[in-house]
Amino acid sequence: MTFDRQTLVIPDGTKFEELTIITKGDVIIGDRCLLQFGIKTDGRIFVGEHVIIDGDLEATKDIRVDIFSRIGGSIYSGKNVYLGEKVKIEGKLSLKGDLDVADSVDVEEGFEAKGWINIRSPIPVVIYIFIYLTQLLKMGHSEEIERLLEEMEESDGGTIPISEIFLFIPNNSIVGVQKSRVDCNLSVGRKSCLIGNYDVKGNILIGDDTVIHGSLKSNEEVFCGKNISIKGNIKTNGDVRIEEKSHVVGDVSGRKIYLSKIASVDGMLFAKNGISFIMPIEHETEEKIRRFESNIDVIDEVDKMLE
Repeated sequence: MTFDRQTLVIPDGTKFEELTIITKGDVIIGDRCLLQFGIKTDGRIFVGEHVIIDGDLEATKDIRVDIFSRIGGSIYSGKNVYLGEKVKIEGKLSLKGDLDVADSVDVEEGFEAKGWINIRSPIPVVIYIFIYLTQLLKMGHSEEIERLLEEMEESDGGTIPISEIFLFIPNNSIVGVQKSRVDCNLSVGRKSCLIGNYDVKGNILIGDDTVIHGSLKSNEEVFCGKNISIKGNIKTNGDVRIEEKSHVVGDVSGRKIYLSKIASVDGMLFAKNGISFIMPIEHETEEKIRRFESNIDVIDEVDKMLE
């Protein structure tokens, strides 16, 4: 899946348990987020600045926690751990690799590391750069300063590659047990299970065979795939589409509702622009028309001839 900073991404097969989110691949949590769950994954965990996480962090690979973040539980890593300045861990820190820790990190229940331990200097790197550049100016090496600045410019904005499957929580998001708030879009993968009510400013996309124990609220469009169970209400200012064999326990309200004839809604339907009942064959026909208009079917036929 393409990485998009404007979408809260929950990958296929993610399960929200009472206190922990169990997922696969890398987990990226943006700055100033509140997460009322712990995280367990077979990938890496990246935590941004000023983040509050109420539960444990457990990963088979590296864990990185940026400055001024607080972990309400323990941290377990199968490899290395990197902790920024003023990070607080209210539980225990356990890792099988190396520990890289900055100044004023607080681990209340102690730590256990099997690799090297590196305690970074509390003086920020930018201060070292400033001192070095000042000395170069005094020595008259202006060409050396230009070279250093060019190298810093080229390296600026460097990215860390992440796994193809990942969970991403954008900046300023709240993922809570009772209520979650997202300032952008929400994309939930197939065969997932979520807990909580979601208030989303953008679009909502729910993959097939997913269960949501809560309500969905959106300012844009809501799309629910096949065989979905939503144990709450759906409310949006945009259109709602509910595919076949899906079940909504509560009410559904939106600008226009597209409802499969073999889907079910236990509550009331409210639609300003009316309700359209769709059959599976209609959806297949729309898809074939779209493929024909973009010449996808023609390309597929050519590929078969070339095989």
